[in-house]
Amino acid sequence: MSAPSARVRRGATTVRRRPRHDTCFIHPTAIVAPGAELDAEVAIGPYAVIGPQARIGRGTTVGPHAMIEGHTTLGVENHVFQFAAIGAVTPDLKYRGEDSRLIIGDRNTIREFATLHPGTAAGGMITRVGNDNLLMPYTHVAHDCTVGNHTIMANGAQLGGHVTLEDYVNVSALVGIHQFSRVGESAIVGAGSMVAQDVAPFCNATGDRAVLYGLNLVGLRRRGFSEDIIAALKRGYRIMFRSGLKVAEGAQRIRSELPALPELERFLRFIETSERGLCRPASRRGPDDDSE
Repeated sequence: MSAPSARVRRGATTVRRRPRHDTCFIHPTAIVAPGAELDAEVAIGPYAVIGPQARIGRGTTVGPHAMIEGHTTLGVENHVFQFAAIGAVTPDLKYRGEDSRLIIGDRNTIREFATLHPGTAAGGMITRVGNDNLLMPYTHVAHDCTVGNHTIMANGAQLGGHVTLEDYVNVSALVGIHQFSRVGESAIVGAGSMVAQDVAPFCNATGDRAVLYGLNLVGLRRRGFSEDIIAALKRGYRIMFRSGLKVAEGAQRIRSELPALPELERFLRFIETSERGLCRPASRRGPDDDSE
């Protein structure tokens, strides 16, 4: 059976046309603008609005009342829930109408009222979201952000402009991350935290302003990191953040004393390339500082 017709508004006139692909389902109340490209098995729910420059990949579902605007590309098998707003013009006051992009990968879940904005000329023109991410309700990905793969942003988590989340980052509920900050691979940011500087890979950062409380041991074990690797990361954390050494001195000591593990090298490279400065441990060890 062929897919039902889509209803498209052109100015004040409503016309009917076929979907671009016979295997798409477009609800009769949805508005899909001419020029939008929908791949096979895309489903567009009631009252959703798809703009003329949107590109939606195979098997993606767009829920009721969701909006996908601007030069936005979604890969395959994404699930966009009701009332999400994707690709709208950024509120950044420096934006001057440049032809920027929002590129979203595959198998992402974007929940209710999430907002994602395209890039700007000041940030390379692209906001990029990778694969297999979960963006819970009311999350915000601002202009020129880069979100890796397998990340989780819990309810109300907010990314300022130009923020980078590396792979497997877990951002808890009601977290705010300052523009240009980075959160490293497999780090976790505790609920309600305000992050103003870079969070090193594999670490646990919490507080206003966020400080480190050791490693994200639960996350590392869930990813299958061996106890030998975790032990080396613990030792590297202590040298870098608890020994009183400067970054260059700590890095040199880690490379000379510890095994040449790729995980340790990623930890060091992130720290050595920090431009905003690093979140560091609280002045005293707390009960949750599990780096020892």
